[in-house]
Amino acid sequence: MLWPAVSTLCNNNSVRQLIAHAVGEGAAIVRGLFFDKPPERTWTLPWHRDRTIALQDTDIDKLPSGYTNPTRKAGVLHVNAPCDLLEQMLTLRFSLDAMTSENGQLVVLSGSHQTTDGRDDELSEPPLKSSTRAITCGAGDVFAMRPLLAHCSVKSAPHASRRRVVHLELCRPALLDSALAWKHLTYVSTN
Repeated sequence: MLWPAVSTLCNNNSVRQLIAHAVGEGAAIVRGLFFDKPPERTWTLPWHRDRTIALQDTDIDKLPSGYTNPTRKAGVLHVNAPCDLLEQMLTLRFSLDAMTSENGQLVVLSGSHQTTDGRDDELSEPPLKSSTRAITCGAGDVFAMRPLLAHCSVKSAPHASRRRVVHLELCRPALLDSALAWKHLTYVSTN
């Protein structure tokens, strides 16, 4: 992990309890991302599911079954992981700034993490607005989601406030196929 101190975000008692309940004993941070959406450089993300995990280098011609689409992001090997692994992972999104309807909030498709059935991570068409939920958070709040929850990020309104998020993905390391190794691994105390 490029910034190991970020793992201290998981030291809060409520966060540790959530991790213990959702991931179990032996949970570790396996990837961390930082999102910054300043109003003068806003961006969007289309509807998708987070299927990608970061791995140590390996022979991509010998990937175990279910691990597909190898790519490199910032020099790190990433692959799409099988659904049975992703279903047991947890994503924690720590809001450094408030997330409002004005600053490019996250929108989720309620319940979509439970109905993947191996479908592609891209949705063929946008879901009905009645089945989506726009997420709002205060600065310092934590939003927890499963990686297979379909979500998108909308564009910020002109002159909106900045939105920064620390995105941590957690898993029990032993769930990864034994032929592979996580690129980053920082164990979290759930006691």
